Amino acid sequence: MVLENNLDVISNQNIKNSVEETNKSLTSIVITYFLWILFVSNTAYLIFNFSSLPEWNLGNIFRINGFTILIWSTVTFFSAIVSTYSSSYLKGFRFHSRFMMLCLGFTLSVMLLVMSNNVLLLIFSWLIMGFLMSRLIGIDTKWGEAREASKFTLKYFLTGTFFLALGILLLAFTSGEFTLSGLASTVNELPLYITTIAAFCIIAAAIVQSAIYPFHRWLLSAMTSPTPASALMHAGFVNGAGILLALIASLLFASNTLNILFIIGGFTAIIAQFAKLLQVNVKQKLACSTIAQMGFMIMQCGLGFFSAAVAHLILHGFYKAYLFLSSGEEIAQTKPKKIKELKINPIQAIVVLAFGSLGAFLFALWTGKGLEMDSGLFLTLIAAITVGQATYNIVKEQSLSVIQKIIVLPLIFVSGIGIYALMYNGVTFIMADLPMIAQPMPLSWVQIIFGIIFLLGFFIMKLGVYRKIPWLYVTLMNVTQPYKKSVLMYKSKSI
Repeated sequence: MVLENNLDVISNQNIKNSVEETNKSLTSIVITYFLWILFVSNTAYLIFNFSSLPEWNLGNIFRINGFTILIWSTVTFFSAIVSTYSSSYLKGFRFHSRFMMLCLGFTLSVMLLVMSNNVLLLIFSWLIMGFLMSRLIGIDTKWGEAREASKFTLKYFLTGTFFLALGILLLAFTSGEFTLSGLASTVNELPLYITTIAAFCIIAAAIVQSAIYPFHRWLLSAMTSPTPASALMHAGFVNGAGILLALIASLLFASNTLNILFIIGGFTAIIAQFAKLLQVNVKQKLACSTIAQMGFMIMQCGLGFFSAAVAHLILHGFYKAYLFLSSGEEIAQTKPKKIKELKINPIQAIVVLAFGSLGAFLFALWTGKGLEMDSGLFLTLIAAITVGQATYNIVKEQSLSVIQKIIVLPLIFVSGIGIYALMYNGVTFIMADLPMIAQPMPLSWVQIIFGIIFLLGFFIMKLGVYRKIPWLYVTLMNVTQPYKKSVLMYKSKSI
């Protein structure tokens, strides 16, 4: 009798587990297919109507235009890839269904943000987007470090939402306009002190979400999240700042705060690139890389080229999603080895300089930027640094022969510059109905002086000079420390 009862209990438990696994699989399949359908439909519409994308305004609440469809296509692609990857990567994970639902909710919140024309709806979608991402970071509620990381990041996201609400509502109540389109048309008529305060508040919201220095610690502390969540975070969530700044570009011009963005973004890019060199954990390296790229994106906004920033965040999203989803394989294939001191010889230096200069020339030729004495020169400079960096990595790669390097360099060079120029021109065309999205600024002494500082910092980093400056090394180590309670193996009382 006892044996029969035990067998019945085991049988019922097996049936229950089987039903639960079936439900998890069904949830995963439905959400994944739904996201792919969203991606395909949005992308198809964008492609077939590229030359004449209409704009719909629905009761001053929603606004759907080419920019909306572009971001919808991008975020649904990342979410669909992550969901597909998670179907096998998180199989058997007790919170798999919750993860998939949060992933879907996050995707819909980003879509809602981009189509929001009402200021209250914009604030609400920004709040929900941050809340859902914090839940994804702490998806494993049984893990003490994950819960601490979730609470820590949520504080940052709520702070960002507070600043956004403060800035947007200040503009709305002062102007009497509660739509983004209405604010864009009246912002130049508002007192300068109002636009300046509002701009600083919205900038604060943007740099918090993009993990810009000094608000970078939340991203370094979010390593408890599953790899698919990290991919979605780095490919989609942090890019929200670029979207927000593009939507309020007219405010930034009216308040004369673009140079602030330029300086903040530049400092962050340099600091994060330095910090990346000090990391030993692959996810921490990727986090520092993301912070640096967000710095470059903010710099582009500060130069007045919001379409370039959007193109940058899209390309970064593709690249970073791939890196995170393949990070496990990278760890499995990497063996500890003694780091060799690499020194670049004069011929290699000439090659790097030549390709960087040629890259800048082609970018200027294909986009029309950098041909005048304005902020477009710095956009071209960023292109030159990017090409030079890629060239440096190739010429220093010891696994490639000289013949292989000769073949690889032109292929990477032409395809890279071509893709970026094509992306920039395409995004600029799609965003043409938004105000002030590609408006070069007059060249200023602030830009020139900081540009020189930026270049000096870049070469100090590449030449390894920072290793000979102890205080700089220690400072960089200190500023890149995650929240202690989110560190793996930290024994919190909540465990």
